Amino acid sequence: MRPEMQTTSIAETGARILAAVRTVVVGMDDPVEIALATILAGGHVLFEDVPGLGKTLAARSLAAALGLEFRRLQCTPDMLPGDVTGSYVYEPDTGEFVFRPGPIFTGLLLADEINRTTPKTQSAMLEAMAERQVTVEGNSFPLAAPFHVIATSNPIEYEGTYALPEAQLDRFMVRLSVGYPEASGEAQILLNRVLRQQEATHVDPVLKASLLLELQQAVEAIHVDPDIARYCVDIARATRNAQHVSVGSSPRGSLALMLLGRALAALDGREFVRPDDIKRIAVPVLAHRLTLTPQAWAQGIDAAHVVSGVVSKVPVPPTVGASV
Repeated sequence: MRPEMQTTSIAETGARILAAVRTVVVGMDDPVEIALATILAGGHVLFEDVPGLGKTLAARSLAAALGLEFRRLQCTPDMLPGDVTGSYVYEPDTGEFVFRPGPIFTGLLLADEINRTTPKTQSAMLEAMAERQVTVEGNSFPLAAPFHVIATSNPIEYEGTYALPEAQLDRFMVRLSVGYPEASGEAQILLNRVLRQQEATHVDPVLKASLLLELQQAVEAIHVDPDIARYCVDIARATRNAQHVSVGSSPRGSLALMLLGRALAALDGREFVRPDDIKRIAVPVLAHRLTLTPQAWAQGIDAAHVVSGVVSKVPVPPTVGASV
């Protein structure tokens, strides 16, 4: 890490990345900022919302602005694990089987409509997302750093889709909903299309992959007060005893709160995490990690509502040190 890579530099670089993404992505400021913070924290992102809201465009634009090698994987029911990880192929010239890497060997993998492929193929990404390596036929192949997955999912269609298992969902640091844009934002989307005079969009890279690694290392230096760490733990633990919850968040959830909180603090130009950072990300970090009771589903209660209720009840740390 370069000595000059301080929080002010992280905030300035983050602002330039977000500005570049906003040239083509309209009305998604908060989800895109959290997605950027997730990547700075070393995590993976799941965009889940109805079709046509720009989830794929946001993921592709973010990858371009970050200067990462980018590959898009259109998930389908007939896709096999080898289509993701790669496989051994026979080379007639040498008479040997040689490993041919799949699309997962990249800087940022966009798994589009991940819930359209089978659980067997979905699980092919688990090892890569958790351990940054791929194992094929007993041989392990490391993935180059940085490596991140941004996946999109359609929550309203059930025919021809496969719900992500809990183990897969837990690998995503956040699950984000985009939501419909405001009327003015939707009008701006149309006007931007008129100005481009073509369907394709383009975002210039703001930094290189090597600089992204430096940013991630700088985020690791952000101070976390013990009270903030305990606050993250208290929120995660409260989900385990919350009404309508069958299985609450694991310690991976409280860890994700802290890691993402540091990244948000860095993007804000701060050297310390505040309780407001944790409150802001509690729902996208924890909601997809909860398993609700059948009664909750019958009553139309969703996990986001449960997490919001938990956050409102957990006491906020009275004081937080602003210096290391």
